[in-house]
Amino acid sequence: MATDIRRLGLGAALLLAGSVGILLSGTTNAPLPKLVAGVAILGLAAGSLLVGTSGEGAPA
Repeated sequence: MATDIRRLGLGAALLLAGSVGILLSGTTNAPLPKLVAGVAILGLAAGSLLVGTSGEGAPA
């Protein structure tokens, strides 16, 4: 149970950090460097994976 909560929390944090990074770059009209964009996208993917697999049973 503790592992699932930890996985859910880490996934939510990655989703939040990636989303905020991409949205802030869009509102400041500053181009997002390719490296930062790649890290943000990988963070969104990893966060989605962690949140999706945090429950019991097969991921939906």
